[in-house]
Amino acid sequence: MTDLNILINIMQDKYIKLIAEKLGIREIQVKNTAFLFSQGATVPFISRYRKEQTGTLNEVQVAQIKDEIKKYEELEKRKASILESIESQGKLTDELKAKIDEVITMTDLEDLYLPYKQKKKTRASVAKEKGLEPLADKILLQQNADPEKLAAPFLNDKVETIDDALQGARDIIAEHINENVDTRNRMRNLYNREAIIFSKLVKGKEEEAQKFKDYFDYSEPLSRIPSHRLLALMRGENEGFLKITIKPDDDKAINMLERQYVKGRGNGAEQIKIAAEDCYDRLLQPSMETEFANIAKEKADEEAIKVFTENLRNLLLASPLGKKRILALDPGFRTGCKLVCLDEQGNLLHNEAIYPHSGMKEAFAAMSKVTALVEQYKIDCIAIGNGTASRETERFIKKVRFDRDIQVYIVSESGASIYSASEVAREEFPEYDVTVRGAVSIGRRLLDPLAELVKIDPKSIGVGQYQHDVNQTKLKESLDDVVISCVNQVGVNVNTASKHLLTYVSGLGPALAQNIVNYRKENGPFGTRSDLKKVPRMGDKAFEQCAGFLRIEGADNPLDNSAVHPEKYYIVNKMAKDLGCGVKDLITNKDMRQKIDIKKYVDDKTGLPTLTDILTELEKPGRDPRGEFKVPEFEQSVEKITDLKEGMELNGIVTNVTNFGAFVDLGVHVSGLLHVSQLGGTRRNPVNPSDVLKINQPVRVKVLTVDVDRNRIGLGLVKE
Repeated sequence: MTDLNILINIMQDKYIKLIAEKLGIREIQVKNTAFLFSQGATVPFISRYRKEQTGTLNEVQVAQIKDEIKKYEELEKRKASILESIESQGKLTDELKAKIDEVITMTDLEDLYLPYKQKKKTRASVAKEKGLEPLADKILLQQNADPEKLAAPFLNDKVETIDDALQGARDIIAEHINENVDTRNRMRNLYNREAIIFSKLVKGKEEEAQKFKDYFDYSEPLSRIPSHRLLALMRGENEGFLKITIKPDDDKAINMLERQYVKGRGNGAEQIKIAAEDCYDRLLQPSMETEFANIAKEKADEEAIKVFTENLRNLLLASPLGKKRILALDPGFRTGCKLVCLDEQGNLLHNEAIYPHSGMKEAFAAMSKVTALVEQYKIDCIAIGNGTASRETERFIKKVRFDRDIQVYIVSESGASIYSASEVAREEFPEYDVTVRGAVSIGRRLLDPLAELVKIDPKSIGVGQYQHDVNQTKLKESLDDVVISCVNQVGVNVNTASKHLLTYVSGLGPALAQNIVNYRKENGPFGTRSDLKKVPRMGDKAFEQCAGFLRIEGADNPLDNSAVHPEKYYIVNKMAKDLGCGVKDLITNKDMRQKIDIKKYVDDKTGLPTLTDILTELEKPGRDPRGEFKVPEFEQSVEKITDLKEGMELNGIVTNVTNFGAFVDLGVHVSGLLHVSQLGGTRRNPVNPSDVLKINQPVRVKVLTVDVDRNRIGLGLVKE
């Protein structure tokens, strides 16, 4: 039984209600979606093919339900562990068990557990071993009494003086204050309202820490600090350059404790004051600081991961060039340009090196070679990586005279070197070196960015902010979810897809993906979707989950190249039969489709949402949701940062979007920063850059500043 099955079996109505309230949906939608997960369904499958059960929840909502279920699963597991621990101590009462059962947040659960948590030896535990707990209780109750008189009976060979007794009692009181649930919640409220994050330079690190110069003596309300600044501060601390403190005004915090615990005015009350201050300094403040640092870090991680995932989605869903024959160049000066020729499916036809930047003789030889290869392999377009020597190579290629129009494109090669040295690349091209693999990757990115980029660790693609500082487990989960979403949104040609691409299809995974590739090699291309059932280990459940996302181009049944799920073919066949035509006629004849009354085809398994999707798909089966392919033209006179002048207006393409702005490629090997302040909004209400700009978006920008020494370019957005 899977973890989800276990959770759904124990899942209480309160959790379903909480999830529904948080997401603003109905409880039945949560319940049905949870049940589908328990049956092994995936997020893409549920959101696309189970709309009647979910009440037409979209993919984001379905994924959110899954995340919330996981959160409450972890809560239930922790409850079980805590109950077992307290019971083993013989301290579990019915009242405490009921409180633990009812708790709905991990923070409240840990607060309840704190007094029972097995700790290392503490000052309070040592005092309790000396028998001073009754003295602490008396001082708490009798604050107007003389504490020295109360302490006198507790002197013995372990407690030699009155001061020792009172110190031990204060240690116990301090721990009591620290472990009080109400006190901790009051302190949390103060931190939420008024906590400040402070950073100081670590002594003796000034020269090494120059990149953190802005934070040598810095403070800001924790509630208002943007995610990128918090992550920068924490990076400075992790690298040993900064010391960070998070706390509200100390006097306010201590006064709050005194108001709660100090009830009298005598010497006993003074002991409580001392204990409360000690509690704050030694126990409560460090505990709250850690808790709020973790909360702030988690929030910053979520924002940074959100930026990364949005960028990755836009990158993966970049428009493909389509089926073209490509000559791809990985440019270089001294080592030459690695050249490869690819067919329409991205298969490698030819590779060699040319040296267009090594003198006139080599340049003429390179021109002749490129001309011959374009003719020999019927090349449609040329892709040039945007790294070193890219603009010079572009200029060289545009001097070559071809017998027909050959388009030339500059392609991002970010991550290509990572791919070329990866196990995936070695598996694809075991007989070729990394330079050939890198050039192939550049060419394939032009053909189909999604199919190629899924082979690369997303962190190596060069988008996002502080991706190496965030929670790596959550980052990987989120990025994997984006890749899965994009792959299934676009659909996959089962007869040409790589094993790596197939791995991300709903219901497959590495083993089944490999089995599909093996079956294809042994038996030739799949002719129908039903042939997938012949693949080893392709059971009914796996087929149900994957079939709608796999396409078979040129299949006899056109529905096999559509997003219509095989389980609904009977409906389309019935539509065609009722109209006295074939399924192909429904697809090609708009007038015929307009005669369909979808309400006639509602049955106990299929409602209007699914029928509407089917009709939409019949209009253009297998339609690629990605937009039309466009590539901006860089200014031919601008190739290096030294060519830039303030006031210039240039074409560029967005290569990265962060919370503080966007980076724009101008074709000079250094991306310029379009700061958030240049995107509109105000200081109080700045715009979210991702609401204005997307990766791969062509933009017109104005050069505001150029710092050649620091390789920095400041840009403004030209409004069209």
